[in-house]
Amino acid sequence: MSETAGVKVLGGAVERGDEILTAEALQFVASLQRAFGARRDELLERRKQRRAEAAEKGRLDFLEETKHIREGDWQVAAPPADIADRRVEITGPTDRKMAINALNSGAKIWLADLEDANTPHWDNVVSGQVNLYDLVRKQIELHVPGGKSYTLRDDVTHAVPLVRPRGWHFDEKHIEVDGKPVVAALVDFGLHFFHNARELINRGSGPYFYLPKMESHLEARLWNDVFTHAQKELGIPHGSVRATVLIETYPAAFEMEEILYELRDHSAGLNAGRWDYLFSVIKTFRDSDKYILPDRNAVTMTAPFMRAYTELLVSTCHKRGAFAIGGMAAFIPTKDDSNAAAMDKVHADKKREAGDGFDGSWVAHPGLVPICFEEFDAVLGDKPNQIDRKREDVNVTADQLLAVSETPGEKTIEGLRGAVDVGVRYIVSWLGGNGAAAIHNLMEDAATAEISRSQIWQWLHNNVQLAGGQTVTLELVRETLADTEKALRGEAGFPTENLSRAVELFEQVAVADDFVDFLTLPAYEQID
Repeated sequence: MSETAGVKVLGGAVERGDEILTAEALQFVASLQRAFGARRDELLERRKQRRAEAAEKGRLDFLEETKHIREGDWQVAAPPADIADRRVEITGPTDRKMAINALNSGAKIWLADLEDANTPHWDNVVSGQVNLYDLVRKQIELHVPGGKSYTLRDDVTHAVPLVRPRGWHFDEKHIEVDGKPVVAALVDFGLHFFHNARELINRGSGPYFYLPKMESHLEARLWNDVFTHAQKELGIPHGSVRATVLIETYPAAFEMEEILYELRDHSAGLNAGRWDYLFSVIKTFRDSDKYILPDRNAVTMTAPFMRAYTELLVSTCHKRGAFAIGGMAAFIPTKDDSNAAAMDKVHADKKREAGDGFDGSWVAHPGLVPICFEEFDAVLGDKPNQIDRKREDVNVTADQLLAVSETPGEKTIEGLRGAVDVGVRYIVSWLGGNGAAAIHNLMEDAATAEISRSQIWQWLHNNVQLAGGQTVTLELVRETLADTEKALRGEAGFPTENLSRAVELFEQVAVADDFVDFLTLPAYEQID
């Protein structure tokens, strides 16, 4: 443990941690915490109040008090040249191998994920910053003893990193300022900004970010104030920061224009984060029988309420001169043709997004980069984006965003078993330090486990009857959990070290009467 001027580092030594956790960097993070920590706390309290209000009304709506913003004439700042073309973005955690592969992938952008694809073990938190430091300076490499070497290729244009810090709800327990844990988002943002903002600008780029899990424009305003403060404190030109906001909570879908407005000097658009969005739909109206979803895999982007959400996102962004970025293709290609049908689905998904007006989209694996390029190249041609396509034909109402009950698909015992299986597998991986888990040929992050456990909670607490006639009861969920644990213990090569803890944690967040806001919070208490 070390302590300097009110800042305590409680985490242990991490390789090259002394290069990142300098006294100056920690004091910069402390300045952010002191300036904005209390406001963050107030906004988290506001989330609870708003959810209670929404649950009581049984609906959400566009805000009357911000109507003047939606009707106003304004635009976000024009995009910097190096991110004007975002047609293919690859996502992944900030471990060294992933960072090198992402930069070499041929994608235009790399979402460098310090959030849902990253277990926040202390060594992951700090080593992720070490890797960001090195990749910004193009000095990142990895040599595996007795194995392969990974270096940056000089025959491709490297993907531009956009860093995703943790959400506002998370605290970093390994750093305290004035006796309190620091807001994790300020740690992740602050360390990267302090060490790399000027270097990025000198190299013709800038400090670019993805912002997760916001629920209101006031939370976007807080981020904007953090950016303004940080730039001023370090003498970085105002507007150097650019941030893309993930619209992955139900409340945020009703405040897209306001979120862009609050960040207008620093905005790089919005992204449609589909799995977290479904999780938030359930979380917001978990006590209502009007918002019960069918099996997770039955909910596609063509479901009416999801279609309304993506159409509104594109039209809102382009109205304001901002990027609209599509959702994740999580498939992991195999070397044979066994997943040709899955690849066809990726083609169809990206073709739909490009046709709808999105400016780019996400993939989780380098093998999907060419597919995404093919579909967006077919629509964009030589144009860097299609922000000029205003989609004035779109007129989405609040009722259309709320039309969850119109979603086709059944609630089945197979869906229940699948949710338990994937949720437990993911938590085992997360507890073991890997937040980006390959499960059944899909690259999954924390959003997968969240939708799995929240769906079970919703079905259980609303006495849902499955297609085969069974009612979802506590006994059925526990029986399914026991069957899953037994199957995983018998699965060749499955790591069982954290299995008992994962099953216990999944049960806690899937059946407890009090709905835990994020399963990663109790999970965080179980790791170093």
